[in-house]
Amino acid sequence: MEEPLHYLSILDLSKLIKEKKISPVEVTEHLLGRIDAVDTELKSYATVTAEMAMDQAQIAEQQIMSGDYLGFLHGVPIALKDLCFTKGVRTMGGTAVLEDFKPAYDATIVERFRAAGAILLGKLNLTEGAMAGYNPKRQVPQNPWKEDHWPGASSSGSGVAAAAGLAYATIGSDTGGSIRHPAAVCGTVGLKPTWGRVSRYGVLDLAQSLDHVGPLTRSAIDAGIIMQTISGSDVNDPTALLDPVPDMLMNVESGIKGIRIGWDSEYSSRDIEADFAVAVADGLKIMSELGAEIIEVSMPKKLREYMQAWPVLCSSEAAFAHQEFYPERSEDYGLWFREWLRQGAGYSAIDYARAQESRQECNGALMGTMDGIDLLLCPSTPRAAYPYTEKNAYGPIPQNRDPWDSRFTVPMDFSGLPTIALPCGLNANQLPLSLQLVGNRLSEPLLVQAGAAFQSVTNFHKLRPPRW
Repeated sequence: MEEPLHYLSILDLSKLIKEKKISPVEVTEHLLGRIDAVDTELKSYATVTAEMAMDQAQIAEQQIMSGDYLGFLHGVPIALKDLCFTKGVRTMGGTAVLEDFKPAYDATIVERFRAAGAILLGKLNLTEGAMAGYNPKRQVPQNPWKEDHWPGASSSGSGVAAAAGLAYATIGSDTGGSIRHPAAVCGTVGLKPTWGRVSRYGVLDLAQSLDHVGPLTRSAIDAGIIMQTISGSDVNDPTALLDPVPDMLMNVESGIKGIRIGWDSEYSSRDIEADFAVAVADGLKIMSELGAEIIEVSMPKKLREYMQAWPVLCSSEAAFAHQEFYPERSEDYGLWFREWLRQGAGYSAIDYARAQESRQECNGALMGTMDGIDLLLCPSTPRAAYPYTEKNAYGPIPQNRDPWDSRFTVPMDFSGLPTIALPCGLNANQLPLSLQLVGNRLSEPLLVQAGAAFQSVTNFHKLRPPRW
């Protein structure tokens, strides 16, 4: 069955655009029409920049017709998590305190998308401040696979839009799993890069020492295409890495024969849904059949203890990031994020230093796990999308909230190691399942390579939400 236009991969769409078989204007009109038709239900977009998108599409079409083709993203519509600054376009960060904020400049990644000729469709909804609960003035995106089920946090709109064909790629951010969780439960690819590989200049902070910016797409190769565009050093972001950016697609047809993949069977099967455990183990078997060498490893023994540092670090840094508005405008925050900021503001310097010490111990232990392997394979999350009520969405913070639920994501935010979430099946309720590959520092090309190899022999990434 032929893929509808809105579900084409960037790789396939770019060929059509380059060969002038379809125009950026046609593609953009189609996507805007689809957003208008279905996003009233899915609620992935906070702001649709239709006029800007059409202007950009017309410019791209003129450039391409005159022989000035810029590359894979030229004329391709994408969308941004609404914490990326866009000059003259409101950037709310899921909050009420920023509902009228229109930046005077573009984020570095936005500048890079513009330079590549990409078309900006708009800004995507997220949880307040990029944490886990929504502000009551903001819409809650709906998981396209099942109504009233968790769409992932915090890049919820990014996961929904990518999964439902409302953009060819979206940008998310990840502080404790916020690229990988939405990717996992919405059935998309999510790539969290090495910390500092992508500039965060012009991206609202949740917790600056943990924040990563990366893509959600419908294929591993498409994630590599986005990474090629947005990666690199930046004079405006002193934390952006100076390391040269390699060709992210250089080995996508090389397979993974001989690649050493680590596997901790207890870590990847204990206290997770049975369907998930089976699907991830099946994914490991496929990797082995592709020629990867599977090596038994052990995750840090004190991981549960280390995980307790994350709320201290994240909430403290969030309170710092929001000091202009909190506590002075505390009532303008939703129940969930207001409580998070209150907790963060209440920690002492000793609390923060102790948490940083625990984080560094965790990082050292994780380096021991990664020693001698190229990749680690594990679940992206412990469960598929679950029923999601208004109380879940708006808060307050659940009393039984446990950092251990993010054990497959937080250690990689602590360490800054790159990871990719890949669809690996559906559970008995026909909801997406996802495995994760963790790489060593700056191994994004290998993650794309391994993801492409996996997707060359599976069709999980081509499964679509049945209604959309």
